[in-house]
Amino acid sequence: MDFNRSILENRRAKGRPFLAAHRGVNGANIPCNTLAAYRIAVDQGADVVEIDVTKSLDGEFFVFHPYMEPVYLKCGKLIPEMTAEEVRNTPLLNQDEVPTHYRVPTLQETLALLKDKAYINVDKFWTDPEGISDQIRRAGVEKQVIVKAGVDESSLALVEKYASDLMFCALVWHKDEVSEMLLERKINYIGTEALFDRDSDEIVSDPYIRWMHEHDLLVWVNSIVYNEAEIISAGHTDDISLTEDPEKGWGWLLDRQVDFIQTDWLLALKGYMEKRG
Repeated sequence: MDFNRSILENRRAKGRPFLAAHRGVNGANIPCNTLAAYRIAVDQGADVVEIDVTKSLDGEFFVFHPYMEPVYLKCGKLIPEMTAEEVRNTPLLNQDEVPTHYRVPTLQETLALLKDKAYINVDKFWTDPEGISDQIRRAGVEKQVIVKAGVDESSLALVEKYASDLMFCALVWHKDEVSEMLLERKINYIGTEALFDRDSDEIVSDPYIRWMHEHDLLVWVNSIVYNEAEIISAGHTDDISLTEDPEKGWGWLLDRQVDFIQTDWLLALKGYMEKRG
């Protein structure tokens, strides 16, 4: 990937949607959101690696999904209640809840690992736009980072203030009523993360996606399932693709001509796309 070119140019050159690895590629003894999970994602062909950001009690940024400490650490504390030293000394658990040698990586370690290797979707950016933007610049990965946030005025003002040069993707449910406005803002607006619970939602309609492409904008969709009660792709998921028919999941998303698919099953999706042609 040539990060001196725009993401739009790279998408066109790719000729297929970018594959985004949700929290890296993990399983068995390798926990998610670890340097190992990110290395595997890159090695398996991820175009984008999604990471989550949190901050310790004494202000150091780590890569970990907020509020998942009871699942992956079981240490009785949240990372914002722990010092950086405590975080470094706490083992992550594997899928059987057995302690491993893996530790929660710092944001700087993660950005250094991914530099010049893949686009980086920094999730939870809205929790500290100023501090996280500073970390991104310190690591020298400005051309690789995609940040996301809602489209309320307070969020957009923070993006303009601290991250106007970083690629910005708007979180939008059902219908896009913000793209024209965002194109006028002092924001490096690249497109929407389309969240939908019905096939008929405008945000995944052919006319909408065609309009986005005509305006040099991109559309991100998700096939991940992180909570069965939260429907973000109208059932066109990794699960249905793997357990029933990939045409019902990944195939449906590909037929929409989207630009990113975020998955927890990178190799399976990649193999399906190669077979489908």
